[in-house]
Amino acid sequence: MANSSLKKMALYTLGAFSGILLTLSLQGYANSKTEALPVQSLRTMAEVYGQIKANYVENKSDDDILEGAMKGMVSNLDPHSEYLNIKDYADLQESTTGQFGGLGMEVGIEDGAIKIVAPIEDTPADKAGIKSGDYIVKINDESTRNMTVTEAVKKMRGKPGTSIQLTLARKNHTQPIVVNLTRAIIKVKSVRFKLLEPDYGYIRVTQFQEQTVNALADAIKELEKQNHHKPFKGIILDLRDDPGGLLNSAVGVSAAFLQPGADVVSTKGRDKKEGMKLKAVSQDYQLKGKDPLIGLPDELKTIPMTILINSGTASASEIVSGALQDHKRAVIVGTQSFGKGSVQTVMPLANGSAIKITTALYYTPNDRSIQAQGIVPDVEVKDQNRYYESREADLNGHLSNPLGGQEVKGDLPSTAASASATANSDTVSETPSKQLKDKTDKTKTNKAEDDWLARRDPNPAKDKQLKTALDLVKDPVKWQQSLGLAAKKPIKLLHQKESH
Repeated sequence: MANSSLKKMALYTLGAFSGILLTLSLQGYANSKTEALPVQSLRTMAEVYGQIKANYVENKSDDDILEGAMKGMVSNLDPHSEYLNIKDYADLQESTTGQFGGLGMEVGIEDGAIKIVAPIEDTPADKAGIKSGDYIVKINDESTRNMTVTEAVKKMRGKPGTSIQLTLARKNHTQPIVVNLTRAIIKVKSVRFKLLEPDYGYIRVTQFQEQTVNALADAIKELEKQNHHKPFKGIILDLRDDPGGLLNSAVGVSAAFLQPGADVVSTKGRDKKEGMKLKAVSQDYQLKGKDPLIGLPDELKTIPMTILINSGTASASEIVSGALQDHKRAVIVGTQSFGKGSVQTVMPLANGSAIKITTALYYTPNDRSIQAQGIVPDVEVKDQNRYYESREADLNGHLSNPLGGQEVKGDLPSTAASASATANSDTVSETPSKQLKDKTDKTKTNKAEDDWLARRDPNPAKDKQLKTALDLVKDPVKWQQSLGLAAKKPIKLLHQKESH
């Protein structure tokens, strides 16, 4: 009798839920006359729902089951799309409008694992020695397996001053790395600069924020003062491990070095439908107030210029690199960039939740798609201190490049492999933050300090990529010969696959 009642309840639930799904689907398709309703698939989904309600060992609420279904539906699209419940959406809005406590890193997802794209400079994550390509295995004592990016970010955020423990897995390291961090208000200084030599300026953009274009203009003016107001002969723009940020800021940084009105980036949606087209004009990067680029030295648009990139160069920083490479304005130096060439749009839903889905792809001025391929350097220079190169094509379910060609996955640089092979187990399991405190072990301490300080005090003598970039701008003939080399030579990759 009980079994019969259970079956009736399951059938009732199935029928009711199927009717709800069909009603909602009809509403969703009301404006489309070309696509048929997937009735059979909706019936199967309703059947799964009914079986869970009738037979699952725990009594799950309707909201829990349906929210899980929606999360799976959206996250299955690509690594950057996700369903945001009411709290997740509120957290997202807060993070874009105000300050919050966090660790300071860009994260993605690969095959159900949380993966670090790049730590942001001068944040707790960066100071703890967390590196691009690391996997977050645990947050405190909780496994991150099959955790969404939003869930992971939510757990890592918190009140400034509170502690959190991350367990990391790093390529070519046999032991997990346990890092203890203290959350802080994430206020990233997005632009750094230094006069490397008389007449040769260095500018580093760590992230594209609302004030980045203003900060860039201030940096150039300060460099001009340090150079005694003499014309610059060369400029180096460092975008290594810059995870991206605001699109308009990327356009503004590009505009500082391009001729007025030059194309910077465009977008295309489904069926390559044309979207935005942004140019080096103030209305495309300055949201309010006076244009900060007015009054900058004229030679910025003509003198030799190099851009440093690596696998942590992603999204907005790839847009800048691609624009200046296409216009043959800068020689790109380093290793291939991350390859995040997709545009995400947040769409609020009626109940206060939202979905963040990929709606378009970015294209460079020469109509190249960055997606899963990134920017190829004109002059390739490996980073001997980098243990692993991680890229968009490593992410499970990533979108293919619409133009075809070869997708670029991460690899293990030969120099790093050799160094790791000779490292002892103590070095492998030790964290850089611990090394910095361990004054009794000078070898470990000095190496950690060198790695951490090198980016804050750029020194060509200790940075092969930077030295190459500086040598190029000091030799205008060689610099001219190197412009656009990436388009002329075959791509040599350790890991690649044909798109399909």
